[in-house]
Amino acid sequence: MSTKNKVQSKGSGVNEHQAKTRLLLALWDIGASKEEVMKSQVTRRIVSKSQKVADYQGIFDQLEKDGAIAINKNKFKLSDKGKEILGESLKHPEVKFEGSIVGTWVANALVRWISQMDGGVNSAATNGKSADSYAIASYDKFKHIALDVYDQLNRDYNLDNLVPIYRIRREIGDRVSRSQFNEWLMEMQANDILQLQGGSVEDSAPDKIEDSITTELDGLRCYARLL
Repeated sequence: MSTKNKVQSKGSGVNEHQAKTRLLLALWDIGASKEEVMKSQVTRRIVSKSQKVADYQGIFDQLEKDGAIAINKNKFKLSDKGKEILGESLKHPEVKFEGSIVGTWVANALVRWISQMDGGVNSAATNGKSADSYAIASYDKFKHIALDVYDQLNRDYNLDNLVPIYRIRREIGDRVSRSQFNEWLMEMQANDILQLQGGSVEDSAPDKIEDSITTELDGLRCYARLL
């Protein structure tokens, strides 16, 4: 990708097109299309050790101006237009993630985008349904889907009936808000369907811990076990 697309921010070397794509993908991945998320949740994913949050301020401002995101103090929300821009950007023939900046979350988010947006949403449109019909609107539907995802992950990755919560959350994606995911998964535990267990994720990655569940009484819960 040419250097003319790089943001001129005190020599930070931030590639503007790449940074916009990563920012929008991070917002979508953590559920910002459903509810506001903290700015820090996004920046910890996209800002590398050699960069500063301030290097991205111009990108935040431009995306807000374009109507792709809404900024409320230190909270972000991804608009439908933002998802459209992300989809167009990911299909661009020149888009690529260079060097060591590509994290596991990027790969996982891209896989989910392909399976959910290009597969699920387009399939719904083909069947004459709105994108809203793809969302999970009830606890019963969530329970059914969560158990299917649990079984698939447990089987495909040989997890010995101890499935990381962050994997379940990412598989379900933005079909449900982060807060609703937490509430319904806790309800499944209250109904003796799943047991949510503590510990930490395999590599203690901050984004995986963030995508687990933290409760006031029990603290961090990273794994789900079927009862």
